[in-house]
This record gives sequence, C-alpha cells and structure tokens, in this order.
Amino acid sequence: MRIIAGTYRSRTLEAPDGMATRPTSDRLRETLFNVLAPRIAGARFLDLYAGSGAIALEALSRGAERVEMVEKAPGAGKVLRGNFVRLGVRSGFHLHECSVAAALRRMAQQQAKTNGAGFDLIFLDPPYDAAEEYSATLESLGGVFSALLTAEGLLIAEHRRKVKLEDRYGRLTRTRLLEQGDAALSFFAL
Repeated sequence: MRIIAGTYRSRTLEAPDGMATRPTSDRLRETLFNVLAPRIAGARFLDLYAGSGAIALEALSRGAERVEMVEKAPGAGKVLRGNFVRLGVRSGFHLHECSVAAALRRMAQQQAKTNGAGFDLIFLDPPYDAAEEYSATLESLGGVFSALLTAEGLLIAEHRRKVKLEDRYGRLTRTRLLEQGDAALSFFAL
C-alpha cells in the first residue's frame, strides 16, 4: 500500500497481519479521492473502522484540515499509529480506540457541549462480513447522530459490490454508487 497523491505521495504503508482487516486497495482509494478532490482541502474528515489508517493518511496528504479515526482492534491500532510515525505526521489527527458506536456517542456529546461543527466527509469501511455494522452505523448517522455530518457533507461507505445497501437510512439518501472490481462505494448526503 502507498499514499497516492499529495504531501506524502508514494510513501508506503504497513497493513495489519491476518484477514481481519482488509485495506482499501490503492486503485479504489485513488477513485475515491478523485471524486472527493474538490471537497478535500480544508475538510474535517472522519474515518470509521480505520484499519491501517490509509484512508485518513490519504485525506491528510491531500489537504484535509483535521482527521479523526475510529479503530477498536489493538493490532490494527498499533499498525495505524506506526504508519503515522513512519510518515512523520504529528498533528491534525486523533485516534479513538473504541467501538464506532461508542466513538459516535462521545463525538456527538462533545459537539453538543461545544456547539462544534460536524464533519465534511465521513468514510466507513467495516469488515465486509460484519453486515450489521453497515446498517447500525448508517442508521445512527442518518438518525440520532446526523449532526455529525455537515449539511453539505458526504458520507461514503465502502462495501462488497454484491452487497446492496439501502438507498435511505433516516436522513441519509444515497446520491451515487461507484463499482470497481469486487468493491463498491456508496455516497450518501443529508
């Protein structure tokens, strides 16, 4: 794996051992960020199920202002932190080492206390075999936690091409579907 473009272009990344974490391919990451290019500079970016941190690092490399990541697997978290150290990234990010549900609750509570802004871009890529994570997370972000996404923001879910996500989850409506190989990217907006 490598960073595709921006400040950290061509720098290589480590991936967690085993099959529990499936990093987004370089090709699909390039497609994703080509679509997001007009929105990424200065964006607040949330990477759920962050794995190796490749998506978050790509966002920072391309000019995102702030990246927050959620990853509960200790092995993936260790690799993720190592990737940030290896690239010399010392600021502009935060790692929540807990479940996505717990992190969303905490972020929503913090946002309510500080009257803070939501995220411009939210990316989620749970393990493909954890189908319940897709619906639970999308329903939460389209419902009780919808304020975590700005009014003009986008939520992108990476999933198996053969798995069909719903067109609506509460306030979230799918606006675009991109398919590439065995994977797909579903884009949602409020």
